[in-house]
Amino acid sequence: MPSFPAFQGRKKVETAVIGGGIAGILTAYLLALEGREVLVLEADRIGSGQTKGTTAKITVSHGLIYQKLIREVGREQARQYALMNQTAVRKYRELIKDHQIDCDFKECSSYLYSNYQEEALKEEVHAAQSLGLPADYTSQTELPFSVKGAVRYTGQARFHPLKFLKAAAEGLEIYEQTLVTDVERNKIITDRGIVEAENIVFTTHYPIMNRPGYYFLRMHQERSYVLALTGTDHIEDMYLGVDPNNGLSFRPYGPYLLFGGGGHRTGENLLGGQYQMLESNARQYWGNCRVESAWSAQDCMTIDSIPYIGYYSFSKTGWYVATGFKKWGMSSSMASALLITDYIIEKRNAFAHVFSPQRLHLKASAKSLAKEGMVTARNFVLERMKIPDEEAAHLKKGQGGVIEYEGKKAGAYRDEKGIVHVVSLTCPHLGCILQWNPEELSWDCPCHGSRFDYKGNLIDNPAKEDLTHEKPECISGDKKKEELF
Repeated sequence: MPSFPAFQGRKKVETAVIGGGIAGILTAYLLALEGREVLVLEADRIGSGQTKGTTAKITVSHGLIYQKLIREVGREQARQYALMNQTAVRKYRELIKDHQIDCDFKECSSYLYSNYQEEALKEEVHAAQSLGLPADYTSQTELPFSVKGAVRYTGQARFHPLKFLKAAAEGLEIYEQTLVTDVERNKIITDRGIVEAENIVFTTHYPIMNRPGYYFLRMHQERSYVLALTGTDHIEDMYLGVDPNNGLSFRPYGPYLLFGGGGHRTGENLLGGQYQMLESNARQYWGNCRVESAWSAQDCMTIDSIPYIGYYSFSKTGWYVATGFKKWGMSSSMASALLITDYIIEKRNAFAHVFSPQRLHLKASAKSLAKEGMVTARNFVLERMKIPDEEAAHLKKGQGGVIEYEGKKAGAYRDEKGIVHVVSLTCPHLGCILQWNPEELSWDCPCHGSRFDYKGNLIDNPAKEDLTHEKPECISGDKKKEELF
């Protein structure tokens, strides 16, 4: 991946995109193709956030969603959702062909399989076909186990997202290592200077500005896990299980099979074990398979299962947002780039209404809104009242948890050298209490999904700053402290 300079000084531009993942780069790329002046600001390196962790399925097969959308938001809006995502699949194909982008693009079918939901699958096929999608029902798959049935979508695709990102970024004005700390009207304040823009596009995965918009009331985040396996049978197409607690994903890439699953709400992985679960399942199917790599990803989940793409808020002229892609970031990123480009060039887009962040689908949203409120209340109030189970001296090497430290509740982790790292448990985003994630040695926010490593360094937004922390120290079993430095 090429590197780009950090921003310095002050500049005026027609459009500034905040966030250099695939959604942000695609938006800048399409605007540049329209002859518009645009720059991208990225806090780290382009593609270094959620884009690098995707399994890169370019597809409309977003789980059993179409019968749900018809029921909850109506047939016309369900049709808009379906056809916009199908347009996104087609647009990738066109761009990659027309611009000769070498990114391992391959057309294939995408399957949703179940071990017992035969009727639900058939209903989904009927719903998808009624909306104009290329779906059919089958019981034949390449999977290493039998299934009750599957929904097959033909004409879908897969690719290497970072190779695509590298090609799309060529010729764009991009600034890396440039952290946006605030946005005031048309002024973007960074740690290295100020950018003024007529249009500001937020593609930061989770929106970094709490107000206006109030996206923190309408979204949570979820994590999922992937193993790259060798020594498996060859699988040509893409598969996702739709049964509760059995949503295993299969997707080939070169000599590897990307095998995923274990999803959960961020901040709700107190026991860990997701990678072990995946490896155990893999060895049931292929006894001699090998785990070559493992990683995780995080996704923003909206209350009605539809992304928020469009005006950030009615009160902010020139602000746009793309977020809430659920677990379908590739098609949603292209959809958002197409929609926001049309907003900026003032071209009518027939699919814009269903994705509008200002929509309100009461039937689809009521239950999720209530649940979000309960989770937030629990982590604002009840978690603060819990008495810590132990003190730092009781932590074993490689163990983390909530402790009592100098008379206060805190988070602590004892590393393999015996050093204890103590951090604040209060998320700097909106004050929720963080939870320990033993899977990835991180402190995670169950309210809105911010994550921090065991030293308190920020990993994932919407938080914009690190945790406060104590100086690392050695704490023995008898509570005697020995300063590290």
